[in-house]
Amino acid sequence: MVRPSQQLHAHREPAPTRAAATLLLLRDGPEGIEVLMTRRSEKASFAPGAYVFPGGAIDEADLQGRAIAMRRRTQSRVQLTQSIAAVRETFEELGVLLAHRVEGGAPVTAAEVAAMDRTGENAFFFFEQCAARGLRLSTDQVYTLAHWITDRDLPKRFDVPFLVARMPEGQVPVSDDAEQFEPVWVRPADALARNAKGRFFMIFPTVRTLKRLTVFADVDSVLRHCAHEKPLWTSCPRGGLQEGKDVRFMEHEAPFGELALVCPDGQMLHKLDWQYTEPVPLLKNVQRLTAPNASLMTGPGTNSYVIGDRHTGYIVIDPGPADFEHVGRLWRATNGDIRMIVCTHSHSDHSPGAQPLQALCPHKPPILGLPSAPTARPPARFTPERALGDGERLVLEGFDAESGEAITHTLRVIHTPGHAANHLCLVLEEDGLLFSGDHILNGSTTVVDPPDGNMTEYLDSLDSLDEACAAGSIEFILPAHGHVLADARGAIGRLKSHRLQRESKIARAMRKAPAGSMEDWLAIAYDDVPQQLWPVAARSLAAHVERIRDLASRPGALPSALSTL
Repeated sequence: MVRPSQQLHAHREPAPTRAAATLLLLRDGPEGIEVLMTRRSEKASFAPGAYVFPGGAIDEADLQGRAIAMRRRTQSRVQLTQSIAAVRETFEELGVLLAHRVEGGAPVTAAEVAAMDRTGENAFFFFEQCAARGLRLSTDQVYTLAHWITDRDLPKRFDVPFLVARMPEGQVPVSDDAEQFEPVWVRPADALARNAKGRFFMIFPTVRTLKRLTVFADVDSVLRHCAHEKPLWTSCPRGGLQEGKDVRFMEHEAPFGELALVCPDGQMLHKLDWQYTEPVPLLKNVQRLTAPNASLMTGPGTNSYVIGDRHTGYIVIDPGPADFEHVGRLWRATNGDIRMIVCTHSHSDHSPGAQPLQALCPHKPPILGLPSAPTARPPARFTPERALGDGERLVLEGFDAESGEAITHTLRVIHTPGHAANHLCLVLEEDGLLFSGDHILNGSTTVVDPPDGNMTEYLDSLDSLDEACAAGSIEFILPAHGHVLADARGAIGRLKSHRLQRESKIARAMRKAPAGSMEDWLAIAYDDVPQQLWPVAARSLAAHVERIRDLASRPGALPSALSTL
């Protein structure tokens, strides 16, 4: 866990959340699903003028609504209360009521709904009306689609399930013209298109929910996906700055982890733009300087990391390519006080900058890492001044005279062959950070290129990193390409699952075309990857084929997916 003393921004307690519920009423239109939306008042305290789904805060009185609410066997009491609140709010705002008669079970008619009073000042009045008319709420037909928690930077926050139900037949929405205006049925794709043109303002959760709805063919398919009673996703987005504008991201998106590391309390302060001229502070003791070598293989460029502070001196991880300007920026970022230079591996975008950087420093810091193996290609040959041992600790120590405190930053070495035979990762122990080199990337999977790369070693190294994250309570991964990753163990688990799923697909391709060539298997196993990426994918294909054949030669260790090879 990151030391509070190393955070860039002082702790700020986010506003508390209030329980709420919103309801997406769906119907099947001539061109697909349509959803009912309404425009909020311009005077509203939350999302003024935005097109939203009906809903609102959960009232304590909604608990009393259980007496007239229907509940399916798998529906929890919490879900039932949320559904009651959403049905009530939808009635008050749009005059649509999900209810049926106690006697006979017939759906409530539009005329009965129109005769009810929508202006009651409390939830009890709504429930009393329903009970007096012999109605029960059809809350057993309301399902949980998603769970949103309002972003930490906003002053008014809600914890809100996005619920779904089919629109009752025969009823017509009528806005209350106080909180809500202009009810409209709209296809999710059309709403998104209008929003992109600036003609249909929606807030972030609404936009992302509609995007997910675009994949469903009809209302039945949505309700089937929600029948397991768990939200399809849960998100508390985070915001940052790109090109000077506010941008927001969900947990699975590339910048989310970096925002969580730099601004854990949700402050809208961190710039996400890739630039190559200035170091980007991530913590007080961690800076990132990206080399200007963006490409298909390197993404936005190779990340060099500077660890330490003015009291302890610095360690530079991956000085990058032999780019004079980049090396000079690293020297200036440290004022030349570099104590060690560490290369995670010997590829040409990671290690060539080591000697030029060393030459600039008056104390000639040692160049550390692992020597390249004989299997390395000529451009990836590298010999450090000293080889690092697995588990070895590199320590920076200093003293802050102002605070009277001793300061220590410790990097522990973990040997991680797989992407390259001489690959290593580093753990910043005091702050629970993993510097993953090319072993784990953000936004793509790394290439494992035989003979220097080995897929079995790569997967075994992932297991070693997962164990290190568990033992060290490591939450963040800082890769050599891309933004910081959060949920370190989850990221490792997803990466390994992806590699094994790809391996199973390759094994099926080999069974389907046992006499096929690598090119034949590539076309089958990577049919979900753009063809312009196939030359790169072919390298990892070769690594998987090598592993599959090795496993096939050892029947005792043979996975069932490979048993016929």
